[in-house]
Amino acid sequence: MPVTVKTFGSSGEAAAALSADRNARYLGGGTLVMRALNEGDISISTIVRASDHAMTRIEATGARITLGAGVTYARILAERDLAFLHSPARSIGGPAVRNMGTVGGNLFAPNPYGDFTVAMLALDAVVSVQGGLGSREVPIEEFLQSRDRQTGTLVLAISFAKPGSPDAFHYRKIARIKPKGGAVITLAAHLPMNGSRIVGARVALGSMAPTPIRARAAERALEGRSLDASTINAAAAVAVEGTTPGDNALASAWYRREIVGVHLKRLLSGQE
Repeated sequence: MPVTVKTFGSSGEAAAALSADRNARYLGGGTLVMRALNEGDISISTIVRASDHAMTRIEATGARITLGAGVTYARILAERDLAFLHSPARSIGGPAVRNMGTVGGNLFAPNPYGDFTVAMLALDAVVSVQGGLGSREVPIEEFLQSRDRQTGTLVLAISFAKPGSPDAFHYRKIARIKPKGGAVITLAAHLPMNGSRIVGARVALGSMAPTPIRARAAERALEGRSLDASTINAAAAVAVEGTTPGDNALASAWYRREIVGVHLKRLLSGQE
């Protein structure tokens, strides 16, 4: 089946093209769309691209950071102001994938991928999208819950508050092949502190449900407490609550449930 490629100068034009054609897909880095085409996905008849520089812009000088949807992991690794995101960016693929893969595309990556999105969920990111209903801001958790219904919507950018200190953000990916393998599980935590107490705890998990999810029981165990051994043990003990992992070639659902608490404890304790 022939595939038509349409390139536009603005994100608005690209969004309009996506909205008008249910069989159109946006091509950013190509790590998902090109794989689908190469594997014979006949549901894609049109590829939409945009040369809008706004989609590759990074704004990281203030308290809030905005990453254009077309920003690659290699770009993130080159930004000193984004040092706290270097670990999630480096955990994705090898150099070739990091040079092409984008933060916007990662929002749609199925398990066992989507590791950068786990970090974005822990940072309470907001996703800027444009579609048939115009432009709007969508909390990332809401976006992920409806992402399978996002056909015809173009992701423009992702924004979030910069962690107040380097040690407030934690990230870990468990993979059998490092760094480019699919994840057994991925964990990220943002633990802002008010004095010695955690205020606004967020813990996110990847490969523990069909899309990245928050570990709400672990968040409740951390909230308002000091980050000491007792608190960490309490959070680790309930990390599995609310999860629905699946089986795949990397690990069974049983194994994922068994190890998620262990790795959350190591993550929050600073253990390798």
